[in-house]
Amino acid sequence: MKKRYGGVLFASLFMLVVLRYGLLKNRIGEIYFLSPSNASEPLEWVHHALQPAVQNPENSSQVFSTDNIVSSLFALRNISNEEQKSLQTWNLLKHLIDHAQVLSNGVEAIKEAGNAWSSLMASIEEQRLGYTNESSNRRVKEKQCPHFLNIMNATEHDNSGYKLWLPCGLTQGSSITIIGIPDGLLGNFRIDLTGEELPGEPDPPIILHYNVRLHGDKITEDPVIVQNTWTVAHDWGEEERCPSPSPEKIKKVDELDQCNKMVGRNDTRVTGMHSDGSRRSSFQEGTKVRRYFPFKQGQLSVATLRVGMEGIQTIVDGKHITSFAYRETLEPWLVSEVRISGDVKLISVVGSGLPTSEDSEHAIDLEVLKSAPLSPKRSLDLFIGVFSTANNFKRRMAVRRTWMQYAAVRSGEVAVRFFVGLHKSQIVNEELWNEARTYGDMQLMPFVDYYSLITWKTLAICIFGTEVASTKYVTKTDDDAFVRVDEMLASLKRIKVSHGLLYGLINSDSRPHRSTESKWYISPEIHLNTDITN
Repeated sequence: MKKRYGGVLFASLFMLVVLRYGLLKNRIGEIYFLSPSNASEPLEWVHHALQPAVQNPENSSQVFSTDNIVSSLFALRNISNEEQKSLQTWNLLKHLIDHAQVLSNGVEAIKEAGNAWSSLMASIEEQRLGYTNESSNRRVKEKQCPHFLNIMNATEHDNSGYKLWLPCGLTQGSSITIIGIPDGLLGNFRIDLTGEELPGEPDPPIILHYNVRLHGDKITEDPVIVQNTWTVAHDWGEEERCPSPSPEKIKKVDELDQCNKMVGRNDTRVTGMHSDGSRRSSFQEGTKVRRYFPFKQGQLSVATLRVGMEGIQTIVDGKHITSFAYRETLEPWLVSEVRISGDVKLISVVGSGLPTSEDSEHAIDLEVLKSAPLSPKRSLDLFIGVFSTANNFKRRMAVRRTWMQYAAVRSGEVAVRFFVGLHKSQIVNEELWNEARTYGDMQLMPFVDYYSLITWKTLAICIFGTEVASTKYVTKTDDDAFVRVDEMLASLKRIKVSHGLLYGLINSDSRPHRSTESKWYISPEIHLNTDITN
């Protein structure tokens, strides 16, 4: 959890500013997606002088008009009043477009959201008008986001290798298990976790490139595992090697070494049997030095890539071998395909713990799980905004069945909403839309859900609490946390603060991430127009 504190602290500073400007207004009202935008601009305090066009910081010559994005994201849509409730913050974030370059990947996130939203709305309109064909209807009835994928006898594949499609990405706890035998002349093979293919780009981004070289490469003659990422914008990143050329610099990911120290270590032990049948180990002079390496040519290996909170761990034959920290904009929810190629005879590929939505048609407690609607005549005591990612279906259901069942939440005294960005996969977005319609507790964001944009989500939570819910207090949390709503209400009543309250935990031991490839990296070029100083 320490890795998150830098981002959480940064987001908290934004929350303080918005609370200062908005929370004391105590304006009661309900703002819908299709209502005229004649209210005051919630983001008015952010750099007024910016031009109404967005420049991509990666390529200063690439400028695109905001008109196209406005028409795709904020055009009038034929949706019901109930469906509009999941978009109550959407229109109030319209001015993010003019300031997209303030945060890393802001431009890309909004452009990609425009395409995703247009595709989703077109699909919904087709379903409403009954234009979908039989195969499409059958796909809707079937589970679009399967929990488990099992491909046995995976030996048949084309020259480019074997591909396993993951329709709804990966999430924390997901794993991909590959059973095979390194063979061929060299025994080198690759496992790539790739993202969605983007229009106009020849190849999709590679979230993880896992390259096993049994006979070494230009740097070493010994077996080595090379891990890396690739995107069109940044090409290859900084590769990580195991065994590491600098063992003293090995870092930890999810409390596990980036490279297990036993990989590449000399092992001259000879194991035999005593006459009584017991095993014995001894060292003999003249024995050829062997180095431990998890993969061996001609021998069966079982490799599992497991998704953690901070990165992806690889376990081979039951032993942890490598860990790879997520890099900026290359997160597990983006993975859409597993590609395996090279000198390996595949036996099977298994995907488990995949993100899947719950079938509401078979939920016996569906009415209990639905959120209490906001009342324009009643001011809330507390609003809780929950950060969530599009394909975190299970976490949201766990929250609905646990702390959202507090009496204060069920009665409407406290409101809870999930703040979720769009996904690049239309299947995930369709599931997300159905979930929002079913439970009434979600706020969709007009941008694709990169981790670097949690600041925008924090702004959205504050805007919802002040402009939509008109609550006394605003709280931010994550979808993997348990909130003691009863204790929070009791604490607020005890301290009796009427305004100016900032309540939370600050970790003074945490440090900013300086590596530009880190998922938690925040550019020093981002300046806040606030009175807050260090």
